[in-house]
Amino acid sequence: IFNLESWRKMSRIKTDIVTDIRLDSDKIIELKNNNEQFLIAKGRRKTYHILTYGCQMNEHDSEKISGMLTSIGYVETEDEKKADLVIFNTCLIRENAELKVFGKLGEVKGLKRKNPNLLVAVCGCMMQREEIREKVQKKFSFVDIIFGTNTIHELPMLIYNVEINKRKSVDIVDNTELIYEDMPKMRKFKHKALVNITYGCNNFCTYCVVPYVRGREKSRDPEDIIQEIKLLAEDGCKEVTLLGQNVNSYGNNLESEFTFAQLLYAVNEIEGIERIRFMTSHPKDLTEDLIKAIKECDKVCNHLHLPVQAGSNDVLKRMNRKYTKEHYLNLVEKLKEAVPDIAVTTDIIVGFPGETEEDFSETIEMVEKVEYDSAFTFLYSVREGTKAALMEDQVPDEVKHERFNRLLDVLYPIVLKKNQDCIGKVFPVLVETAEDDELTGRTEHFKLVHFKGSKDLIGEIVNVKVTDVKTFHMKGEIKKYGDTPLLKG
Repeated sequence: IFNLESWRKMSRIKTDIVTDIRLDSDKIIELKNNNEQFLIAKGRRKTYHILTYGCQMNEHDSEKISGMLTSIGYVETEDEKKADLVIFNTCLIRENAELKVFGKLGEVKGLKRKNPNLLVAVCGCMMQREEIREKVQKKFSFVDIIFGTNTIHELPMLIYNVEINKRKSVDIVDNTELIYEDMPKMRKFKHKALVNITYGCNNFCTYCVVPYVRGREKSRDPEDIIQEIKLLAEDGCKEVTLLGQNVNSYGNNLESEFTFAQLLYAVNEIEGIERIRFMTSHPKDLTEDLIKAIKECDKVCNHLHLPVQAGSNDVLKRMNRKYTKEHYLNLVEKLKEAVPDIAVTTDIIVGFPGETEEDFSETIEMVEKVEYDSAFTFLYSVREGTKAALMEDQVPDEVKHERFNRLLDVLYPIVLKKNQDCIGKVFPVLVETAEDDELTGRTEHFKLVHFKGSKDLIGEIVNVKVTDVKTFHMKGEIKKYGDTPLLKG
């Protein structure tokens, strides 16, 4: 919902930062009115389409962008060819995501040629790097708007600048000290939501650009987080995912002492919320208090995403991960002792600079010891501006690919076996989507399940008996008493 007072509030806060664009509530109202005139003249509202790349933080940023666009009179379209505004929300973590953006921009250039009135915007992590912004401006000169991770709230003014003042807009701010929490949001799902608890990162892993594009770590006040989740619950939300580059270090920069474990206990008490997830957890900050909270909070899902990245202490040291493989394995042991049926997933990078065959073998051993329920696996890619990019002994691509395939040969049978252990068992599943009469949802262990049922069950938690499994999903059937699905409760 358009909230003029929210924009005015942000405008007052924003005066501490020097930018070319200032929030102006009168201009926002003018832009909204122009969009209403467009509706009267064309018989339809202006449409937008967002292409989101990268992590859940980017997904949440896209929800904020959707909320702002909706508040000024736009509606979303799934077809970019029918959009009046196309927005690229970009990721810089891996080269592949960057290449996808450039490839897609080339396709949109054709749409712009056919429809000169089409607005094209590029935002997100890629735009926080000056050399990439310059590349976009030079190679893709048809792009109208460029903004960064810290200036999402400026989007209506940037659109105003293009539509009314007829000039392109670029707005990038490196300062992350100020956080804007009053932005409207358009959630992708009514029954689940993403909630930021921290912004930025202080870890400086040598392969990662996040601290440079997202800034230093800053925790939100617990009262604001709790209030946001209470409002979500009142709106019908049943599952929240608490987001941060490192949720385990939540509270480190708050004026009063308040840990992530304490936050979990507080959220667990909110009426209406039935499931709590969080990511990403850094092993160096996973405390015994947090493990205890995972065990004691009945709404916290029995699933922990705990990125290991590598199984070799030498590689972990070069990555600046600040833990050893022994420490990591000890954490997993404590987790499984506290929560025996917990599902552990991870991230693994193959081919980090200087990785030897012995180092890689230790990563394989880590996978075999932990027996992950699933893993995101990546080939190391050079990211300019990071320390790892300057390291000697870069691993040849052919070696990376060969090791990557060997890793999957070990990992996938373990994941499949984990799923096979679920056959015949009944799990509460939050129904997320429906296609014809097939529903899709996730167990609290984050396992994807397909089963037959009515789309009226979207947003409900139903008990599903697993009947068949593959490596990446399971199939099942709703467990019923009579004709009524057995709901979790």
